[in-house]
Amino acid sequence: MSVVYLKRGKPEIEKQQDDLKIRSVVEEALKDIASRGDIAVRELSEKFDKYSPPDFRLSLPEIEALMERVSPRDMEDIKFAQEQVRNFARAQRDSMQDIELETLPGVILGHKNIPVQSVGCYVPGGKFPMVASAHMSVVTASVAGVPRIIACTPAFKGEPNPAVITAMHLGGAHEIYVLGGIQAIGAMALGTETIEPVHMLVGPGNAFVAEAKRQLFGRVGIDLLAGPTETLVIADDTVDAEMCATDLLGQAEHGYNSPAAFVTNSRRLAEKTLQEVDRLLTILPTAETARVSWADYGEVVLCDSYEEMLSVANEIASEHVQVMTDRDDWFLENMTCYGALFLGPRTNVSNGDKVIGTNHTLPTRKAGRYTGGLWVGKFLKTHSYQKITTDEAAAEIGAYCSRLCMLEGFVGHAEQANLRVRRYGRREVGYGQAAE
Repeated sequence: MSVVYLKRGKPEIEKQQDDLKIRSVVEEALKDIASRGDIAVRELSEKFDKYSPPDFRLSLPEIEALMERVSPRDMEDIKFAQEQVRNFARAQRDSMQDIELETLPGVILGHKNIPVQSVGCYVPGGKFPMVASAHMSVVTASVAGVPRIIACTPAFKGEPNPAVITAMHLGGAHEIYVLGGIQAIGAMALGTETIEPVHMLVGPGNAFVAEAKRQLFGRVGIDLLAGPTETLVIADDTVDAEMCATDLLGQAEHGYNSPAAFVTNSRRLAEKTLQEVDRLLTILPTAETARVSWADYGEVVLCDSYEEMLSVANEIASEHVQVMTDRDDWFLENMTCYGALFLGPRTNVSNGDKVIGTNHTLPTRKAGRYTGGLWVGKFLKTHSYQKITTDEAAAEIGAYCSRLCMLEGFVGHAEQANLRVRRYGRREVGYGQAAE
């Protein structure tokens, strides 16, 4: 394998040190919320967001007043995007069927898909008001039938962002709080005097939000560890450097630690893309952020073959993977580790982020090796059930069960089965004796 890195990001050891600092801050904040509730939440909001309203929860009149500030065009666009997300989520929900079948005469097995009963949706918005994140979490939870959906988002420039609040309300949120960061995640998961805790947390966020979700997992469910945005562009000479550079920086602007990687089998395209990135950074309005992100987390990888490109891409396991080659469907068929694929030059990651209908809450930090992104199924729990309807089946299954329990030394387990054999079968079985 002859993979060449034309550009690397900061060393892994430095990234790990950054993670340790974040872990410590989050741990202390969550302890504070657990012990002091609303007081701690307010102090953290004042500290991190400089925001301390009389009540973090918005009333319906407050929500309606904010919605009136949204322009007709923006309102139309929000509704259009939500309809795309809702339609795809409904199709996904329809693919998940409850089942019941008779596996043996008199033996009925089945499963039911039951919605999680309460979900906390986090919508980032301190730096950029992430309107689309409300669609992805709130709308999808609503389609799944979650009976209590609460949504949190930080203040934007000192006040609730009208477009974000509109998206939350139209999406189906039952409670809306103007609360961000660790304090929002901690309040939703741990509960306070005024916020009832939820069963599950979903939604993307910065490194502090992702770490808070990681530390709270187990106490509550989470969708996935959706940390800082990642993007990977896989390209060959069928596209030009402007398109590659634009797609890299289009995601690098998210934050100072948003990885953007470029994998290609063309040295000419790699070198021209590096030049084009430099050019775009002189004119991009968000260059202050994107420049730092590209310097510290940008990578350019030159490969000899498409097979090498595939191998490197699967190893990176990026959240977003933009594929622009002469064999896009080959990558679709063979890629195994990623968050979401965006195939062909007509497609782009922003489509998925904002409007096309697939969910943009996706696995980061190589989590695409073992999980996909947020979808309607994440809000549903598949619970099995079983029942035996005939005496003959109770005796037959009971005899097998009894012998298998005794094979493991579980006498009490065996007696559960033996009791059914005695009651419903024709042969007597003594205590602790496996049914023949």
